[in-house]
Amino acid sequence: MPDPTATGESGPLETEAVHTRRIVTVSIIAALGGFLFGYDSSVINGANKAVFYQFQVANGFEQGFVVAVALLGSALGALVGGRLADRYGRKRVMVVAAVLFLVAGIGTAFPFGVYDFMLWRVVGGVAIGLAAVISPMYISEVAPAHLRGRLTSLFQLAIVVGIFATQLVNEVIIRFTPNSPQQPMLNPDVPPQQANNVLALNLEAWQWMFICMVVPAVVYWALSLTIPESPRFLVARHREEEATEVLATIYVHEPSAKVASIRNSLDGEVRSGMRDLRGAALGLKPIVWIGITMAILQQFVGINAVFYYSNLIWAAVGFDESKAFLTSTIISAVNVVFTLVAIGFVDRIGRRPLLLIGSIGMFVTLGILTLVFQTAPKCTQAILDAGGQSGCAGQSELNTPILGVTEGRISVLALNAFVAFFASTWGPVLWVMLAEMFPNRMRAAALSIAVMANWIANFIVSMSFPGLVQVSLGLAYGLFTAFALLSFFYVKKYVRETNGVELEDMAELEAVRASRAAPITTALRDGPPTAAP
Repeated sequence: MPDPTATGESGPLETEAVHTRRIVTVSIIAALGGFLFGYDSSVINGANKAVFYQFQVANGFEQGFVVAVALLGSALGALVGGRLADRYGRKRVMVVAAVLFLVAGIGTAFPFGVYDFMLWRVVGGVAIGLAAVISPMYISEVAPAHLRGRLTSLFQLAIVVGIFATQLVNEVIIRFTPNSPQQPMLNPDVPPQQANNVLALNLEAWQWMFICMVVPAVVYWALSLTIPESPRFLVARHREEEATEVLATIYVHEPSAKVASIRNSLDGEVRSGMRDLRGAALGLKPIVWIGITMAILQQFVGINAVFYYSNLIWAAVGFDESKAFLTSTIISAVNVVFTLVAIGFVDRIGRRPLLLIGSIGMFVTLGILTLVFQTAPKCTQAILDAGGQSGCAGQSELNTPILGVTEGRISVLALNAFVAFFASTWGPVLWVMLAEMFPNRMRAAALSIAVMANWIANFIVSMSFPGLVQVSLGLAYGLFTAFALLSFFYVKKYVRETNGVELEDMAELEAVRASRAAPITTALRDGPPTAAP
């Protein structure tokens, strides 16, 4: 049932009677794109070393590119996702994303070479980019205002459940794979891995990791065919009778007034485009820049470096591979649990307070990690020449910190606390806000640009992190700490609360924001004032 105590900054919210089971079911189906988002983006974590051996990728930069290339596809998918959603509908784009996930799962499991493998990773990335735009957009457009935060947060919950599922699937596959090496040593820099051993049907373990993605892709495809089209898309395409029918399955009372409100908010626009985003602040409207900046900050606190390179991080700080899988699985479980915490609070205390709490928590926990990594003794060539020790046994561990028992425990606790703060705040709240903060006339285009910025930032972090680790793990985490602090002050100054505001009323928030930004944009355009003669 709707929660009558949900509040925003303006006080108690008036809730509407809705068919709760129907709207939750539709939202869960749409959120399945997030599950595949999480699975596809993190499956490489368990297969990366085996893939490097399979194709003899020894260069560090090339290894990073093989891992991160899917992010370029994600940026492309995000860029075109809004336009496709406005032209063909939200539902059809979901179906296309599901098919691309299916194709990517099969292609990455059966590549002919490294470039072929990378191509299929890009295809999967495009599917992720489409899902990142279309799923939260669709949920926000069908959800009533008083439930919108919780329902849109299901997308982030699906992402972290997908990541968690990947960890479990990879570990189960490894446990059933023979331990003894079956492949020859071709290059000591990329030795054969357990995942290079044959598991079943003459297929190696790393191939099965990708094949397993086919099952949820098929489920997502089948279920996405059963949900209705977004009523806001239908109104924009002048299909108001169909929109009324869809809204009647969501709201208990007659929805004609809501259809009229949607029609008025669109202000005559059939579909949004880049022209709707243009403004005086460096070519874009202030609200678009706010969305872009929030999307970038979410990545620059380093969350995906933790997941994409989690096994490598834990190996670098003294854990063997089996413990690295265990610690990564624990982190994923923490991610899931605290995303549920966010779902419980996002419509109660609001989006902005959660973001501020998250920024403070991430700053403190990342600061602790930075201090631990920076003050710990480093793996040096002298130690390697002397025969090495735990945490410093090969060239790949050169310059990484050597943690003692106490330091190791502190780093594990701080890292899990960081994930908890992110998962309960910036993780889901960003998707909620991006899906709802833009007025109807520009939502698809603005959401596409912001999500593309998120993926580009993700790519930058993923590509730069291995190099930063080689210089100093403390330096890498120090940069993440700085961005966590910056995110606090940015939210405090620029981000307005959207809790409980109808999507059709977001234009009013934009008008207030634009009026406050007018002196700033005028200064940017005209330069500093000159003294009167």
